[in-house]
Amino acid sequence: MDRSHDSQFRQRKRFRYCGVSCLFVLAAVSFLAPQPLTAQESGTTAIADIPMAEATKDKKPPASELIFEGEGSFGNYTIFAAGEDSKLFSSGVEYDRHSWGRFLGANVYYVAEFLPFVLLDEPAKLDYYGNPLSTKKQHVPGIGITPIGFRLLWRDGKAIKPYLMAKGGFLVFTQKAESPNASYENISLQSDIGVQIRMSKRLELRMGMGDFHFSDAFIVPSNPGLDVMSYTSGISYHLGK
Repeated sequence: MDRSHDSQFRQRKRFRYCGVSCLFVLAAVSFLAPQPLTAQESGTTAIADIPMAEATKDKKPPASELIFEGEGSFGNYTIFAAGEDSKLFSSGVEYDRHSWGRFLGANVYYVAEFLPFVLLDEPAKLDYYGNPLSTKKQHVPGIGITPIGFRLLWRDGKAIKPYLMAKGGFLVFTQKAESPNASYENISLQSDIGVQIRMSKRLELRMGMGDFHFSDAFIVPSNPGLDVMSYTSGISYHLGK
């Protein structure tokens, strides 16, 4: 009887959880979905009354860019991570797409990134906690991928455009990073502030600085991680017409 009662309780709990999850998803979809504009609300002809060809002929695809970028570091600190006397360098390509409207007067871009080149400059000998045991250095190569991020871009269309960006992803090294007891795989978090400067109709120069953090999120007990102050530069190529 106790087992049957416990099984029924768990089943009811699962049903309640599924129901709450479905309501949450429906609420999120309703909130994010664009609301239709009627003729009475807008004071103009409803979209449904306009032929499809006329309604879509002036529609432009969202602005998007490819940025061929490089990043280096000029120092590290031990506030969020324990790694010391290390530097991080990377190079790759970033994709930005104006997918999320506006916020605080800025256009909000979705950001994704692939880093085929990542190089960690770290002490050759480290203890369990990431403390250096030697002044000698070693280079540890790796790769990175950032599937999600955002960029706030102000003064879009102007010659000089400030931006604020944050992105999260993963780094994979060829050996355990920042400790012989850490892991090969690490979570990465980046934040940057900078400007884009127009060079031509399609090309812009990007320059910025910020923070690059990685750690293994305690998937193993040893998790020194690393925080570096970083500088970035790149060439932005605008896609589309």
